[in-house]
Amino acid sequence: MGHRPLYGHDALRERLAASWHAGRLPASMLLVGRRGVGKQRLALWLGQLLLCERAAAEQLAEPCGGCQHCRYADRAVHPDLHWFFPRPRLKDSDPSADDIKADLAETIAERMSADGLWSPSPGSDGLHVATVRTLVRQASVRPAMAARAVFVVGDAERMVSQEGADQAANAFLKLLEEPSASTTLILTSSEPGALLPTIRSRVVTIRVPPLTRSAMSEFLHDEAVVRRLQVLARKHDMGADAIARAAGAPGELFTGESTGASFANAARLLEAALLPAASAGTAERAKAAAAQGVAGARGAFTDMLDAMTVLLHHRTQQCVAAGHDADARRTASAMMFVEDAKQRAQGNVSPQLLTASLLSSLQRTLRR
Repeated sequence: MGHRPLYGHDALRERLAASWHAGRLPASMLLVGRRGVGKQRLALWLGQLLLCERAAAEQLAEPCGGCQHCRYADRAVHPDLHWFFPRPRLKDSDPSADDIKADLAETIAERMSADGLWSPSPGSDGLHVATVRTLVRQASVRPAMAARAVFVVGDAERMVSQEGADQAANAFLKLLEEPSASTTLILTSSEPGALLPTIRSRVVTIRVPPLTRSAMSEFLHDEAVVRRLQVLARKHDMGADAIARAAGAPGELFTGESTGASFANAARLLEAALLPAASAGTAERAKAAAAQGVAGARGAFTDMLDAMTVLLHHRTQQCVAAGHDADARRTASAMMFVEDAKQRAQGNVSPQLLTASLLSSLQRTLRR
């Protein structure tokens, strides 16, 4: 059991490997791109490359896959390749570093047992203060096995600020700004605008594009992927439309039990946004906004916004394919309002009011 092979991103991988061997790879990086394009998997691949004995000695552009470092990294058990990502808040109000590491290790083991085809963290999960403290403390420890340590932080925009946590935040910022010579930090985010400006200013941003059609085809023919999609198709009535929606973002195919509900909700809201500005349309939009979750369902609300981005992206592609360039431009510009709503959703706002404002903006943009 281990990671699936990394499909696609060939040109980017070549650039990263060349930068590493030339001594130009940034010590603190931020991989940004659409949700599901494989940013965390790419970050873990890069971590494996940096730890691989043969890659360093022979200037390889790929991890050799055979050395002990590669074998451990591939199974996600390398003691110097640390993987952090959003998790539910632990019951203990002040969990220890051992508690945090045990929770992550258990979840990583579950991801590996699922053939490395994991579902993304729900919108309600976060990178809590205790997790940041654990990361910073781990970074102060000498590598256990390799010459360096690599830290991958998935969905970095989910870092939860908390009163009284200034010490942890400042320590993390200092780590980003001045990592030790033997430490590499790789953050990933689908919503870089939601990251704290102090974090963005301390990292080198690298954009990760969607997979090409050929790379997506290779992924879909992976035996483990075929098996998993067959199971999902039976459980969630997932058909070819889901694969079309993924459009270069294979992670979108494994978004968990709530995927259908998120996309259905997003589709209903888009239908409401496309109604005329007349009173009947206004009333329907108000009704749709009122149906959105309150603060306790903030995770589901965030997942719905992610689904709306995917639907608008797919709609844009359809418009381009049909030669409707004006409609494609309007739909693409509408995605900016959704991205803005995602950022605002990180604060203490009402999902109903935010949805009402979003639907109004979408209606003006999509129907003009």
